[in-house]
Amino acid sequence: MKTIWIIEDHAAFRRTLVRVLHAEDGLQCTHDFDSCEKALAVLKPDDAPDLILLDVGLPGMSGLEGIRLIKERAPKAVVVILTVFEDDDKVFSAICAGAAGYLLKTSSAAEITQAVRDALNGGSPMTSRIARRVLDMFSKLAPKQSDYGLSDREKEILQLMVSGLIKKEIADRLTLSIHTVDTYLRRIYEKLEVHTRTGAVAKALKEGLV
Repeated sequence: MKTIWIIEDHAAFRRTLVRVLHAEDGLQCTHDFDSCEKALAVLKPDDAPDLILLDVGLPGMSGLEGIRLIKERAPKAVVVILTVFEDDDKVFSAICAGAAGYLLKTSSAAEITQAVRDALNGGSPMTSRIARRVLDMFSKLAPKQSDYGLSDREKEILQLMVSGLIKKEIADRLTLSIHTVDTYLRRIYEKLEVHTRTGAVAKALKEGLV
């Protein structure tokens, strides 16, 4: 039997959640609270629930603050946010604080219970709109991959620079004149927005350009 706590200040909604969970095989809501403070007062590492459904907008301590304290005291307890808030800051803060899932209160009873089971099985359930926002947020955080518009020949020369070849050696290797290599180097520096050979090599290595 998996044990669940609910931290939700809206009494009617909290009672509904309790009824929904009690009707599910293998799930038992053992405690429900209207604030993080009350839940934390009885939360013990050796007697923590398997999962906590947590609202964000609570009186006193917010759910976002509560997640951190819950995870500090009971690291193995799975925390799933269930709230009306879907702005990026709250979603991101909840995930960073340790929430395993993020659901909106518009979710159906079936969606909530399935999300609880998913989270207990190691998943990260999210309302579809929230999942889309999370993907959008992380795509913005991801480093932009770019080759700076380098041509194949410019990449080849940059690779030789990284390998330690000097200008004359590059010219000999590629059967080019020194003047032509100089032209390529100027283009490489301009595209990489650097002014020296060292700067070009450092940027190539740092950003995996070669």
